Amino acid sequence: MHTEPVMCQTSGIRDACQQDSAGRLPPYDGGMPTRADPATLGWASAAVRHVARVTNMLVAARTFRVVGGDPREVAALTELLTGLGARSAAADADADQLWCLGDPEASTAAVEEAAAGRPRGHTLLVVDAGRHVPAVDEDAFGPTTVARPGVLGVPMTSDDVFLVSTGREPEDDPAAETRIRWARRSMPVSRAVAAELRAGGLLRGTRIGVSLFLEPKTAVLSLLLQDAGAEVIVYAHADETDDAVAAVLRRAGIPVYADSAATVAEQRTLALAMLDARPHVLIDDGSHVIRLVHQERPDLLPTMLGAAEETTSGLRPLRVMAERGELGIPVVAVNDARTKTFFDNRHGTGQSTVFATLDLVDGFRSPLVGGTAVVAGYGHVGEGAALVLRALGFRVTVAETDPVRALQALFAGYAVLPLGDAVREADLVMSATGVRDTISVDVLRACAPGAVVAVAGGVADEVALEAALAAGATLTVVGRKAERLVFPDSDAGPVVLDRGGCINITAAEGNPVEVMDLSFAAQLGAVRMLVERGDELDRAVVPIDPAVDAATARLALAAFGAAVAPVPEVAAQPVDRHPDVRTTRFGDPT
Repeated sequence: MHTEPVMCQTSGIRDACQQDSAGRLPPYDGGMPTRADPATLGWASAAVRHVARVTNMLVAARTFRVVGGDPREVAALTELLTGLGARSAAADADADQLWCLGDPEASTAAVEEAAAGRPRGHTLLVVDAGRHVPAVDEDAFGPTTVARPGVLGVPMTSDDVFLVSTGREPEDDPAAETRIRWARRSMPVSRAVAAELRAGGLLRGTRIGVSLFLEPKTAVLSLLLQDAGAEVIVYAHADETDDAVAAVLRRAGIPVYADSAATVAEQRTLALAMLDARPHVLIDDGSHVIRLVHQERPDLLPTMLGAAEETTSGLRPLRVMAERGELGIPVVAVNDARTKTFFDNRHGTGQSTVFATLDLVDGFRSPLVGGTAVVAGYGHVGEGAALVLRALGFRVTVAETDPVRALQALFAGYAVLPLGDAVREADLVMSATGVRDTISVDVLRACAPGAVVAVAGGVADEVALEAALAAGATLTVVGRKAERLVFPDSDAGPVVLDRGGCINITAAEGNPVEVMDLSFAAQLGAVRMLVERGDELDRAVVPIDPAVDAATARLALAAFGAAVAPVPEVAAQPVDRHPDVRTTRFGDPT
């Protein structure tokens, strides 16, 4: 089932979208929908993706207010933002974002009103989303500074107000220091947990090896660990290394074993060099370094407290090793933390992979608007990708081999088909399984000509490109990180993005900062577990302490401005008394 974007009510459309004296529009509250025309939907999609790209911020859980604009544009933008999980701000409440579509004077008044009396540290993002002409007069706010490429600060107005223009491309300057500062301000949960670790002195003298996608958010985690007293060592794979960020960490005194130009052999040497620094704890993504220490440096295992693993695909081989009795250290399953999986996998990876895919597509063909998409796999990542695609106007079909998950997809309103059948008429195919050869040679052959194939998350060879090339297929570059695959018996084939790589990492800046804040807070909680009682844990994949989830979620609720419910008090039960489990349904028990 496909739900079209909802517009303003068909009757009295201008009354329903009437602006107030400050140029604001009330939130749309339902009514009979009409369809957004493809051009308007395409404009809204491009605007939202631009803001996400230059800010690396999440759409979900944020509040917004739209200022000015044509009612149909307002309705299309509002429907898209709410479909992605944002909320229209109440009239008497602060908004996280002001989307300005109309008169610059009305926009200036709305910004000044929103900035006045704003709590310190509460970021206001002002978006100039004027469709044809600018809707914000940037000069009205005094001199601007570059907060990060594509984002301007306006210190004369407030240290917490920032401007983004969807009509301006970001600067080419890597600006690693500013990007790291930007990430840090949006990671309050990790900052709070690290502050507790610093105050307790728990990490002093502990060597921690960090093997994650090396970009600004990972840099913040590494610096927080260092500030908490740990000795930090960093490794990253070549295709996951931002050299400018690596340089900032080196200047901060953190050894970094990473180079974006390193060959596979050189990456192995770098990873072993990091291990030879003898870390007590490893923080890994994909468990490649955890497995490498078992394969190449087993003598280090008795000196290690353990490791923390970030991903579903990384935990799978570790669980096999544990079943075989081959796992030599405890590994905390950070991926399975509720504050990681429910948010990083679903909302973070869902948004970042779909947005990165469509950004690449815009570079070599007309935008995909309201087309047909197939999501292979309906775990948390697939669920998130399907949600984002549907919000963007796609008709979504899910291909899932687990019958229960397939039924979940059906109940969520998606068509469900076998993958080989689903791809025949799809404009976009996203694999979200983390399983090799999901997009097999047969599936590639079945894809509609010109269909775009991408991987959300993923493992090596999730798209069976090597097998396809061995079968005689050829690849032709059609755009940035985009190649058309053509088999010998055909003159047309699908376009594969980044050779099946993890698209949000290799073609973008990874997951949004707010969800990585939650994931890294869970990582810090796992580090605490290992330092405090790693010697007591089984040499197995161990669950994260539920208290870590609860503490992380409470800090995040406060950071997002939500009221935090107090922890209920439970009456103490005398140790010598069992709870009364008798039923009272049939009267008081005797």
